[in-house]
Amino acid sequence: MAATGEEAAVMDNICTTPAPPTDLKLTAEPEHRRDEPANDATENPKAKRPNDGGVETAEEATEPAQPDINELCRDMFDKMAVFLQGELTATCEDYKLLESMNKLTSLKYMEMKDISINISRNLQDLNQKYASLQPYLDQINQIEEQVTALEQAAYKLDTYSKKLEAKFKKLEKR
Repeated sequence: MAATGEEAAVMDNICTTPAPPTDLKLTAEPEHRRDEPANDATENPKAKRPNDGGVETAEEATEPAQPDINELCRDMFDKMAVFLQGELTATCEDYKLLESMNKLTSLKYMEMKDISINISRNLQDLNQKYASLQPYLDQINQIEEQVTALEQAAYKLDTYSKKLEAKFKKLEKR
């Protein structure tokens, strides 16, 4: 979900605000040449001690604290709060969408359950009607077998009568 209006302006401002300068800088003391004499009066006493043997040390350079650091921190926290609020709002909206999708899916499954129950009842009714018609269907099958047998007998009788007629005509011609 994209931020709009004032939130978008604040989020754009987050990206364009320059980072504050760092307070910690490491510097190395310059090495003295062996042919130059060391000036102990101008040299920092902490930087080189008599027994150091020419080892360089680093000191922390501190910049004066900016007078508006509290304002910058407050601004950063406000912008972070707006950003997090946007993220949480988007997540909340996603969960609301999932919840509504789950409710709709549940309703669809309930409808499908009702339809399947009705189909099951209708199937049971059809099975009962088929069972009640089964004796009549058996009788129809028996009649069909008898008609087939009778038809075969009629064909046999027809062929026998044709043979008999042919013999009779043959006998008459003689």
